[in-house]
Amino acid sequence: MSTLQDFMMSRVRARLMELFFGHPEEMYYVREITRATKEEINAVRRELDRMIAYGLLKCEQRGNRLYYFLNNRYLYYPELQQMVAKSTGLGRKILKYRSKLGTLEYVMFSGRFVRGLRPRGDEVDILIVGEVVLPELQAMIKEEETKLGREINYAVFSAEEFEFRKTRRDPFVMDILYGTRVMIVGSEDEFTFRQIAGLTTPA
Repeated sequence: MSTLQDFMMSRVRARLMELFFGHPEEMYYVREITRATKEEINAVRRELDRMIAYGLLKCEQRGNRLYYFLNNRYLYYPELQQMVAKSTGLGRKILKYRSKLGTLEYVMFSGRFVRGLRPRGDEVDILIVGEVVLPELQAMIKEEETKLGREINYAVFSAEEFEFRKTRRDPFVMDILYGTRVMIVGSEDEFTFRQIAGLTTPA
């Protein structure tokens, strides 16, 4: 059984978490991991063994290589996924420069975006609700697009517009609300409550 002590991270473990949760669909062998994290191989092996022992990672032999990958059934997987999304990449930038972006009520990343997958159809990668300074946001998104090598689909609503669309059961907003997500800004409980309130308000 995992304990809180499992999350008291060394630098090496933090880098492994960033690698695996940044590419949660991928499998890596040890040499790939050391190149990606720029850490010494013995330290990497020790941390991999620990992460296997408490169940966060699994491993699989393929040919003469042992591959490591995330166990998405791990008890604290969602919490760790959210923690990594907030502390790395675009999530970290949004939190660090939040005041420059305006007054943000909610920022959420779609589950597919967090998993490094492209959106399907008209899905959005990111939803932002609040009074947003668009030039600042656009510059931040463009920088991340360059890193990812693809366009990021995002939607920006004022709080009033978002609530109005919910009460009207706007299909675009309904798809966002019923999809998987990771909250970067705002309370999941509050967001869920407002969802229900909005959806049950008479049209």
